[in-house]
Amino acid sequence: MWRNVRIAILLFIMALAAYSNWYDRLQTTDWDETLWIGVFPINAAGDSATASYISSLTVDRVSDIEEFINREARRHGVGIERPVRIELYPEVKERPPERGAGLLGTISWSLKMRFYARRNSRAPGRPPPTIRIFVQYHDPSFTQTVPHSVGLQKGLVGVVHAFADRSLAPTNNVVIAHEILHTLGASDKYDPATLAPLYPIGYAEPDLEPRYPQRLTEIMAGRYATGPRSFEMPESLTDVRVGNATALEIRWKKSL
Repeated sequence: MWRNVRIAILLFIMALAAYSNWYDRLQTTDWDETLWIGVFPINAAGDSATASYISSLTVDRVSDIEEFINREARRHGVGIERPVRIELYPEVKERPPERGAGLLGTISWSLKMRFYARRNSRAPGRPPPTIRIFVQYHDPSFTQTVPHSVGLQKGLVGVVHAFADRSLAPTNNVVIAHEILHTLGASDKYDPATLAPLYPIGYAEPDLEPRYPQRLTEIMAGRYATGPRSFEMPESLTDVRVGNATALEIRWKKSL
């Protein structure tokens, strides 16, 4: 009997999670009202230089993410005036949970991230954002490379690793925009082994003649091809586009 009860409870939890994921997907990709996105800064190492950088942050530092997404949404035919709104929220002191290894570790981490996001995205007098992006800032004087960033569609949450340097804000924003689109259902469009953009879905201008060098970057590819085996990262969102395949995934388009 108790075994049947446990199975019933498990099935109920799974059904509830499936409904929650379906509702989140519907809520974030019907594009009939403005989608609120919250950016929450975190001092990754707790150092004073990064603390000073975070204290200087204003919404202007991330405003080009909103401009980029809204520009591309209009280009793909989204009709509302302001598809997304980016807001900068107060610094979060608690660091996100570490990602575990293997399938079970990933599942456990995903659940922990949902609870973490719910616990740390409340701000008095501020509306709760639909999508929550936690940006862990690192001092580039001590950290040359940062861990992999991630965006979860299930839970509408992302963790971004960025540099606490004003001159690097434009490239930070490319990474933040990439992870935001992951939360909306977009998939990566680069080869995980080489990081090369995949042709044609990872090219912003796949029909360009000659094909190389590409002039623009597809957001989910993260890099643009300068030759058959060479590619570079964009300096800012000015030279980044949302390709047709990505637009289809996030329901800006009905078909290619």
